[in-house]
Amino acid sequence: MTTFTHTVRDSVGIHARPAGNLVSEAKKYKSYITISDGRHTANAKGLFNVTGMGVNCGDTVTVTIDGSDEVLASENLRIYFKNNI
Repeated sequence: MTTFTHTVRDSVGIHARPAGNLVSEAKKYKSYITISDGRHTANAKGLFNVTGMGVNCGDTVTVTIDGSDEVLASENLRIYFKNNI
């Protein structure tokens, strides 16, 4: 299992468009991927799960990846979060 944290920089948080793009990115991997903001935890492969969290700009999320391709998924998702969210 691997984890990393990220502070959301998008001015409107993780709203519909970035959530949809994040779900698409997460679905590329076999591993189970969750996002937690300390209040809620969501499956990163479910759009309504991610948008329902209500993550705002400045919130810190923890991404947890567990599975056969967790190292690759973690590396790529770190880059994705840094560049997009």
